[in-house]
Amino acid sequence: MKKKLAVSTLAVSMAAASVAGFPFSSKGLAEHFGVSTASAASQSNAELKAKVEKIYAQLTETERQALLAYEQEAGNISAEVFEQIFQPVLSKLALEADDLATAHKAFTSVSSVVYDVYDKDYTAIKAIRYDEKNVDLLKRIADKAGVKNLTAEDFTEFLFGDKGVEAELRTLISSKSKTDLMNLILNASSTDDALNTLLDEAITKVLNHNTIEGGLTVSQVVYNLNITPGDIKLSLKNLKDIIPTAKPAVMALASAYVKAYINDPVITEPNPPGTGNGGGGNGTVTAPVTNPTATPGVYDVSKLVTIVGDKATLKLVDADVLKAFDALVAANAGKTGLTLTLNLGTVNAATVEVPLSKAIIEAAKAKGIANIAITFNGLTVTIPVGQFSEAITLTTSTVADTTVTSLSSMKLASSVYDFELTVGGVVTTTFKEPIIIKLPLKNTEGLDRELLSVAKVVYKELQYQGGVVDGDYITEPRDGFSSYAVLENKVSFKDVASVQAWAGRQISVVAAKGAIEGVGNGNFAPKNNVTRAEFAKMLIRALNLENNSAKQSFGDVSSTAWYAPYVAVAAEKGIITGRSAAQFDPNATITRAEMATMIARAVKSQKPEAATNVSSLSKFSDAGKIAASLKDGVAFAASNNLVIGNAGKFNPNNTATRAEAAVIIYRTINFK
Repeated sequence: MKKKLAVSTLAVSMAAASVAGFPFSSKGLAEHFGVSTASAASQSNAELKAKVEKIYAQLTETERQALLAYEQEAGNISAEVFEQIFQPVLSKLALEADDLATAHKAFTSVSSVVYDVYDKDYTAIKAIRYDEKNVDLLKRIADKAGVKNLTAEDFTEFLFGDKGVEAELRTLISSKSKTDLMNLILNASSTDDALNTLLDEAITKVLNHNTIEGGLTVSQVVYNLNITPGDIKLSLKNLKDIIPTAKPAVMALASAYVKAYINDPVITEPNPPGTGNGGGGNGTVTAPVTNPTATPGVYDVSKLVTIVGDKATLKLVDADVLKAFDALVAANAGKTGLTLTLNLGTVNAATVEVPLSKAIIEAAKAKGIANIAITFNGLTVTIPVGQFSEAITLTTSTVADTTVTSLSSMKLASSVYDFELTVGGVVTTTFKEPIIIKLPLKNTEGLDRELLSVAKVVYKELQYQGGVVDGDYITEPRDGFSSYAVLENKVSFKDVASVQAWAGRQISVVAAKGAIEGVGNGNFAPKNNVTRAEFAKMLIRALNLENNSAKQSFGDVSSTAWYAPYVAVAAEKGIITGRSAAQFDPNATITRAEMATMIARAVKSQKPEAATNVSSLSKFSDAGKIAASLKDGVAFAASNNLVIGNAGKFNPNNTATRAEAAVIIYRTINFK
């Protein structure tokens, strides 16, 4: 049996509480807190206390020692180590020194509780709950987030409530047997990918419970402070990497939880056709446990994967996929752009083949499902299905690192993947709508994360495509398939000293993403002017908008020109307009106002909710020189700090330099 999913909900709750650096609440372990604060959405104090004690009753002596080791190590970490572990979250909280000290102390106290509760010692929890510094810290964080109040009770709701981490994880493992889960836990070395995938799904779902009715206060705080699931995941990874005793403690609690609460599901059904009821017939057979409607939007298909040799194949039942579509639509009434994720879990094969029948494709389009995502081993491929009218098959292979390392000395930060898509049985190399690949990162310690870029293998050369880094993943839309990997792309130029102070870093990052290139012989020419065609390419490459299917009709843009595909995309998306309907004027230098307007249109095409403050132009003494047709674009770019002036002027009609273009492109790719 392949080891696929699972982790103790309590173990993840412990880790999540540690990541936040905050204490369990008064609801957490019942009457020992001295107050009753249970809400309709929460379990009662007595129920929660009984649950925790039932779990801890399952611990073996070895597991108890694992908890003790974690308490002793985590409870004694320095403030510096604490900040190193939780930097992704703490950087968003921007705490003062005293509050950092309070958070550090709370973390060490929470860590000790993990063991204390084994001995039914709840005094530390009660002390954490009523510590004035903790209460004040939560109030200040609530103020930063613009939330009315934030209490310790809210953290229990986040972890144990009916919309919390435990509830989501319980749903995700609902189709797993105790045997499967225990096999996974006992073979802990193979669980990392499954654990990360499961935890990512649960945390993301819970963090999405913010603005909806009955939303979770902690989720709202996290959302308002721009703390992403990737930040939390990275903190969890740091915790495991820096505190070696954390993982054995998690596994100990996982084992105890499974033994306490997971029952072996057995589903029986009549004999398959032809087996009969007598003469040696079995009467009933055990069927695979699959439930396409258990978690709307995520269909666990791990039991539908078969492996022959080094190739795994997903064998879907069309009717079940259609049920998953219906569940997703029902749970998102009135919403568009829906995505159904097929979760294959951990697949121990180099090649994975996922066929999607024509019936599935047509049903998805008919039901308003925009995308089907396929995820396994931390890798996710999201396919916009509306562009297809035949059966499709996605084939993904993990190939040798040397496929890439033999072509470059840059450091590899992922596995190397080869992707292929067939449509109606025919290999298709380009797509009308880009397919999004989300690659898991690895071996990134010591690497500059801003310089990580997806590289495409083209005729034994690497083409850097960029990509957006989020936690332990990088996402990149592709309009064609090949072999891909992530590398730290260090690009340097010998002529940027004069602009190093204000543009050096930006040039390096934008060049690493493949959005801007040098002029040859190791030079960048930072003070050279930028043409309209050059800036179109920079912008389209930087924002991952490439699409070879785009068309343009400018008479002065040859279809064979190097800039033609970029001008086509920019024109199709309304990012650029020509000098006239028939003339683009590709070789003309671009002005600062034109550049700002193109930036504004590009950002709005991806983030239509982004706002413009028209008063932002008032800070420029030369605002009157901005052409009327460009004022809205400049106002948007200025109000979102994508462009800034110089000495109170915007200089709208000045030609833009390559260094200025790099800085503005850098700001654009980091726009939130």
